[in-house]
Order: sequence, then structure tokens, then C-alpha cells
Amino acid sequence: MSLFEEVYPKWLDQQITEETSPRRRELLRKGLSWGTVEFLRKIWYPTIGNFDHLYPEYEVRDYNNGYRYLDLAYLPGNAKGCIEIQDYRSHARDIEISRFKDLCMKQSLLVLDDWLFLPIAYLSIREDPGVCKQLTLSFIGKFVSSSVPSSLHWAEAETLRFARRLLRPFSPSEVSVHLQLSEQHTRKILRQLANKQLLLIASGKQRYRTYRLPETEA
Repeated sequence: MSLFEEVYPKWLDQQITEETSPRRRELLRKGLSWGTVEFLRKIWYPTIGNFDHLYPEYEVRDYNNGYRYLDLAYLPGNAKGCIEIQDYRSHARDIEISRFKDLCMKQSLLVLDDWLFLPIAYLSIREDPGVCKQLTLSFIGKFVSSSVPSSLHWAEAETLRFARRLLRPFSPSEVSVHLQLSEQHTRKILRQLANKQLLLIASGKQRYRTYRLPETEA
């Protein structure tokens, strides 16, 4: 059994147990859509490593005093983020006009209510998981502090932002891919940040080190 298969049902059961709305509780008991589960399995959990602040089938009210449900709501503190998994068949090619209008209205209402909206195509989860992971990291990054010392070089600053979005120890190769710089150059940047005590060595020696944020940043 994978770690996801162990953690996911416990998380969903907790959502059901703690829910007070009978409408959302019934939706959760029916299970999440295939696209949402695949996003959690292949993108969210491998990238973020937990389901903290994440709520599936989250219930919101609309202007007509009705209810709408978000595939995934990300609610750290007072911030509001929404991830919607767009299935090609139901959201693009074969969609009815009334359904299309309703989806547009749903997104409009969220944006006007200060939600950060991130649509993810199901086909992208299958065919471009790396891109989806980067989008997810950038999405999470919107909810954490992006301020960095003005004295930092652009690559140092972006490495620090990357560390804040990732929220776990990371390797030089991961940063190298993110910055699109050579791994040798990336290791030099990481050493510079460690010397400035903006990053700490999490484990390993020399070439096989991983890095993390200081406790005051994490």
C-alpha cells in the first residue's frame, strides 16, 4: 500500500466526521470524482506531502442563495483558494450551453469573492504532470510570504521562494529544474544561501545534500 492510499481515506473520513452540513456530508460519502482523486494522487500529495488546509466538495453560497461545491478548497488562515479539475468531455467538447454558462458564473462568483482560482485539465494530469506540479507549487506560493532580502541575486531570491512554496527538504536537482540552471550553478547558489543562514543543510554531505528553511521560516 502506498503512503497516499494510507493517508487519503483517513483524510476523507475526517472531513465527513467533522462536516455539519448534511448536503456536503452526503457528497463526501459518495466519494470524490475520478479526476479529483487522480489530481490528489499524482500531483498534490507527491508535491505538497500532506492535505493540510484542503477541503474537497467545499460548500459555498451563491447570489441566488443556493449552494455550489468546489472540487478542492485550500484555506490556510483567512486566504481562499479553489482548484477545479476540468474534464474534457464534460467541460469542453460535449458540454451543454446551460452547463457552460453555469461554470462561467461559478468562476465569476469565486473571483468576485476574492478566491484564487486554479483550473486544472484532467488531460494535463495524465500528460503533463510536471507542469501541474509546478502550477500547484506556484498556487501554494501565493499564500506564503514572498518577501526576500533586496540584496539577493534573482536566482537566490527565487530559490528562497521555491523553498517556501515546497515546505519540505529539497535537493539541488529540484532547484536546478525550477531555475533552469545547471546543477553545478545551483549548488553554488544553495551554498551561498546556507552561508547567509537563509537555508540550512537538512541531510547528506557534499553532492548528496538536501536543504530546508530555518525553523523560523518553515
